Amino acid sequence: MSEADDALREMAENRGLKLVSSRIRTPGRGDYGKFGLRDAKTGKEVLGFGKRGLNATAEEIETFLRGGTASAWKSSVGKAPARRKAKEAAKPAPRAAPKLVIRDARPKDTEPLAALIVALGYDVTAADVRKRLSLLTKAGHHALVADRDGVIGLLTTSTMLVLHRPRPVGRISMMVVAEAERGQGVGAALVAEAEARLRAAGCGLVEVTSNAKRLRAHAFYERLGYERSSYRFARQLQE
Repeated sequence: MSEADDALREMAENRGLKLVSSRIRTPGRGDYGKFGLRDAKTGKEVLGFGKRGLNATAEEIETFLRGGTASAWKSSVGKAPARRKAKEAAKPAPRAAPKLVIRDARPKDTEPLAALIVALGYDVTAADVRKRLSLLTKAGHHALVADRDGVIGLLTTSTMLVLHRPRPVGRISMMVVAEAERGQGVGAALVAEAEARLRAAGCGLVEVTSNAKRLRAHAFYERLGYERSSYRFARQLQE
């Protein structure tokens, strides 16, 4: 058997088939140079068998194995595909991905929230978060949590009354998503809920504060339609 025939045999085996080649070695006689395919398990003839012997060329076998005659495969193998389909149907369905829920933060969330904030580079404890969360919510601000079988994101908002604008200004003061969950729409869902809350509070503008070093965060907000409109200056106040 030639290397080409060996390649066809290997392709057939990969499809669960067995390559049958003519036993005649004299050119021009009988089915010389012809091939056929059988189902490897049942022995059922799949392709290339006729009343006078084998009748498929190497090119036809290759085309069939590469999927060029998928419909012929389904009709010729008969019950074999049905058994495979039944076996696949018997497999348990893959578990549906947990649903993402955006909700208000709760006192029991303080430990995972503290871990997210620490990941941003801030030195906080769960006790700190619990105390500040209570003060924030009492002031009418929001701490929104992204929950998918556990806390995976956090966003906080605040509002300001200003003299130079007719309506209050809303602010997204912090947002963080667990690194393993980024790029899956979690941040966008948090921002959408924050905008809805701020709109309901009467805000006419939403600002975002973001550290100058967080370039990926800047690109994220720009994709959501936010524009860089001003500089932010800060100074620590002494106790």
